[in-house]
Amino acid sequence: MTAESESLLAQVSEGLATAVERAAPSIVLVSARRRIPATGVAWSGDGLIVTADHVIESEDDITVGLPDDREVAANLVGRDPSSDLAVLRVEGAGLAAADLAPEGGTRVGHLALAVGRPSKGGVQASFGVVSAVGGPWRTRGGTQIDGFLRTDTTFFPGFSGGPLVDAEGRVAGINSSRFGRGQGLTIPSASVGRIVEVLAQQGRIRRAYLGIGSQVARLPAGLAAKVGGQETALLVVSVDEESPAGAAGLLVGDLLTGVEGEPVRDTEDLQRALGPERVGASVTLDVLSGGEPVQRTATLTERS
Repeated sequence: MTAESESLLAQVSEGLATAVERAAPSIVLVSARRRIPATGVAWSGDGLIVTADHVIESEDDITVGLPDDREVAANLVGRDPSSDLAVLRVEGAGLAAADLAPEGGTRVGHLALAVGRPSKGGVQASFGVVSAVGGPWRTRGGTQIDGFLRTDTTFFPGFSGGPLVDAEGRVAGINSSRFGRGQGLTIPSASVGRIVEVLAQQGRIRRAYLGIGSQVARLPAGLAAKVGGQETALLVVSVDEESPAGAAGLLVGDLLTGVEGEPVRDTEDLQRALGPERVGASVTLDVLSGGEPVQRTATLTERS
């Protein structure tokens, strides 16, 4: 290795260490689940903290460990299990709000750091590269998210709810170990900000409710031919009589094949169709009933 390459590596190393130092004052330890620490990020100067929802067990016993090793009580402002985001508030902590990366500024190939504060003391970090920048998607629970970031950083225990930090020390997104089939994903800061705004105002993300129990069923060739070759649908195994599905006339044994013209092949398709924008809306359900395609109309309510 030449002296020039050694110098370049030293500069990169120093730059990454500086990025972590810049981000650290807004990164906190969240204790809300026994023996499962987590990380949080100060999102605003008035005490709002973003963390992962799955690390919150008791809403009444949440503490936050500050960068100066003080420990303060936190109140739960709102949570959304579907996006795995929760918003806390602390009073008088004097936390500096995180510096957020600009929307769309993270690209494949950029260096990134997963940073966490899983215990008292200093922060911890792992280094990697942004390997994918994805477009809009819906979580299994139906939350619309504008995109995702995938990196080869390691989310160590306690890193959930912590930030993905770019080379300038800005927060590019919030990390969650709940997504990405065990590898973890990062929700970009712009998407997090939009969800945080709703949670801070309403405490939850609204969900549309249909009122059926279902399981995926493979369609025999004869039935598939009646619905454009669709291979699977949702078999209705239970119907809440007082629900929109009950009022629409859905029956146990029916096969739900679509909502508003969009195919329903599995539970995830149905959850995507039941987004918050459809609370109170009348939707057309495509159904195979008695082996014949029919349409039902359901007016969706809000899931309690």
